Amino acid sequence: MLARAANYEALVASFRWDIPDRFNIAVACCDRWAAVVPERVALIRRDGNGALHPIAFAELKRGSDRLAHALRRRGVASGDRLALLLPQSFETAVGHLAAYKLGAIAVPLAALFGPDALRYRLQDSGARAILTDAGGVASLAELRGDLPDLETILCVDGPSAGIEGLAEALEPFDEPFVPVDSSPDDPAMMIYTSGTTGPPKGALHGHRVLLGHLPGFSLTHEFAPDADDRVWTPSDWAWAGGLLNALLPALYFGTPVVFGPFQRFDPEAAFATIADAGVRNAFLPPTAIKLMEDVARPRERF
Repeated sequence: MLARAANYEALVASFRWDIPDRFNIAVACCDRWAAVVPERVALIRRDGNGALHPIAFAELKRGSDRLAHALRRRGVASGDRLALLLPQSFETAVGHLAAYKLGAIAVPLAALFGPDALRYRLQDSGARAILTDAGGVASLAELRGDLPDLETILCVDGPSAGIEGLAEALEPFDEPFVPVDSSPDDPAMMIYTSGTTGPPKGALHGHRVLLGHLPGFSLTHEFAPDADDRVWTPSDWAWAGGLLNALLPALYFGTPVVFGPFQRFDPEAAFATIADAGVRNAFLPPTAIKLMEDVARPRERF
């Protein structure tokens, strides 16, 4: 936790990295909270009608434990790549945590990727399994012949021809999963660059990548965490910004993360989400801020 200081110079002078010998993102962001305060809120889903649905750390742990068991049963092991082709959702968070518990490598993919972008990243990463939805299954249909490494497809929307449903895959499992004893340098995630200068590059990060983001997260949120913090971002959790500057740091600090239905960014809806969910902490890309600046009288209306 970043210690408060009188000014930035004093903060820098007193700062020291403290990297433990053993560290696993899933344990730090989920299991340790579930063991002590299982009913503490981890995620808050805002549905299309504006209703809020809290999700406790105990539920996040159970879901990720079950998925880790199911993936291990299907041959996914330490070092294998698990692709996540999903928008912000409970299942996306569960997929990340399950990968880290297995010692596998999460490969987040944006739901808006076209066939060429998906083909390249799945081939280059050698992903052995993928967690996706019906839209993702449709996108993968024409690519299967080009992806010999991809052995397992789990669909959150249920089974279809040749595709397993996530709920059905999890059904046999309800016992706790023992996470691998990982070091901070063991690989955890592969995030692809944008590809603006040549083909996208898969940047491989160890579990310490989260520890590296915590001081910046805490500083930019006024020495977070505070008891009434709530984090929200419109950025896809498939991007480093949404994942490492919002979702995972917030869970590490035990701070609820708000998410809503996948949709095109709407500044009015953004203000409504912030107001309805009591959001105090936002990670906003500049384009979102510019659009929100055009909304008339937000403090009066929200």
